[in-house]
Amino acid sequence: MPLGSTTYHFKTLDDLLVAALRQANEGFAKVVASRGGLTDPDTDLAAELAGWMGEWLAGDRTGVELEYELYLAALRRPALRPVAAEWAQDLADRLSRRTDTVTARALVALMDGICLQVLLTEVPYDEGYACEVLRRVIP
Repeated sequence: MPLGSTTYHFKTLDDLLVAALRQANEGFAKVVASRGGLTDPDTDLAAELAGWMGEWLAGDRTGVELEYELYLAALRRPALRPVAAEWAQDLADRLSRRTDTVTARALVALMDGICLQVLLTEVPYDEGYACEVLRRVIP
């Protein structure tokens, strides 16, 4: 993309990165929306969450890696922090429909950790392991 195109649409690099992180966040949101397991109280929550991660990580890893790079860029670029926080809060809010708020936040943190470990170690995602660990957090 020509530099002129980006500077026309985005006044600063932070504006561009915020837009990119918002778009990347939509990828996981699409996985969540497509499965719909949170609306059914009879759905095994741990299995549903493990399935989300499996579906997300099974796709193009480039997009997943980019999302985490942008997410972690918030450590150095404060403009990204609210967008990163929005994603985590939105997911915790969705999970709070099935569990308490503290557990929902713990599940978000655990899912983040599992995904990040898979990306960093290049160890294949193990849905059974993820499901077992998630069940240990869910009351």
